[in-house]
Amino acid sequence: MLTTTRISAAEPTADRRPIVLLALCLGVLVAQIDTSVVNLAMHPIGATLHADVAAMQWVLDGYNLTYAVLLMTGGLLADLYGRRRAFQGGAAILAVASVACALAPSIGVLIGARVATGVGAALLLPASLAIVRVVWPEQASRRRVLGVWASCNGLAFVVGPTLGGLLIEQLGWPSVFLLSVPLALAALVLAALTIRESADPQDRYLDLPGQLAGAIVLGGVVFAAIDSHRGGQAWMFSLLLSALALPCFLAIERRAGRAALVPLELFRNPGFCGAIVATASMTFGIYGMIFLLPLVWQASGLLGPEMAGVALLPCALVFFFVSQASGHLAQRVGVRVMTAGGTAVIGCGLLVLAMTLAGKPLVLAAVGLALTGVGMGLNTGPLMSVAVEAVTAARSGTASALINVARMAGATLGVAFLGVAFALGHGGASGLRAAMLAGGSVQLVGAAIAWATIR
Repeated sequence: MLTTTRISAAEPTADRRPIVLLALCLGVLVAQIDTSVVNLAMHPIGATLHADVAAMQWVLDGYNLTYAVLLMTGGLLADLYGRRRAFQGGAAILAVASVACALAPSIGVLIGARVATGVGAALLLPASLAIVRVVWPEQASRRRVLGVWASCNGLAFVVGPTLGGLLIEQLGWPSVFLLSVPLALAALVLAALTIRESADPQDRYLDLPGQLAGAIVLGGVVFAAIDSHRGGQAWMFSLLLSALALPCFLAIERRAGRAALVPLELFRNPGFCGAIVATASMTFGIYGMIFLLPLVWQASGLLGPEMAGVALLPCALVFFFVSQASGHLAQRVGVRVMTAGGTAVIGCGLLVLAMTLAGKPLVLAAVGLALTGVGMGLNTGPLMSVAVEAVTAARSGTASALINVARMAGATLGVAFLGVAFALGHGGASGLRAAMLAGGSVQLVGAAIAWATIR
């Protein structure tokens, strides 16, 4: 096991920090481009591989479920054995799994490759955010860096749909998965050259009972949400198993003390809890919208894959530009306004989309998408900041994993529940309206909780 290693503000030196940030941002792009491209490719994937909506949801949720279940393990591995090592391992797995997605001959193989992609993301993203916490110890500079880090999510939604739509039209859906491969390799090389290794074991260890119980709790809830609309009893069994595992997990964590996988004292911090709720509510609505809106556009014949990608640009571009300024804005108006206000703006955007008729007219849909982009740009960086500032640098991997658990659990539940709302609304215009009303309402509740808890 590595001995405890701390990185001071001068290591790496200031002139190398931009390259470190570039490597971390490339890692974020790798994970997010895969997600944004897959949403756009759902219709042609379903047509080529003869998959129904439930199977297509598993192309998304196979990634999301794996990512959510393994995030805490990824964050702990980063703290125990090295944050750079976890980042590089995640990038390598993502590159290989993306190639496997492109070569998938059936929907089952594609879902399996997406599961492998989730493993890579569970290593890469917590390590990336933890490295930010360690390399930029000063709060003001860290918040500005987190604004840039968050903007890469917006950039992914620009690059993914525009290039992805073009590739789908010209070369077919398998080509879109290859977009992330050169980015993953570049992140791997830059990390090796510029990021100093850091780890903080501090009497902690890989607690396998805690890992297993935590995975059952998270996986059970997410699987139940995904599978509930299919009928049968599997989802009820999954939810019951999760409920039984929760007290076991809490007992294991209490006994583990300082070595706990999840430090329970973190949840006595109201601001941290508010950030968790706001993050989950944000991704609940956004990922459900990104899944359903392109699907409705393409199924109705209004837009093809390429133009559906172009139509998503208002959300992506606004997100990219606003998030870069979020660190400066947070210094001026405070993280409370940024997090609660941004989440409320997303909710307003989804309610505007609910006013459209199956995404028509496109001008009104563009207004709704632009509002969601503004909201995400305002709150994503500050929410990450609240999470990592709640702990010391030694626990940065754990805190990063927890906020990402909230992010991906919200995304998985959003695709599942808003997919159910869409189906119960009989699809088309009425189904999209029901889903967007539900998503917007969740956003507004999340905004109220953030306002009440984050100071």
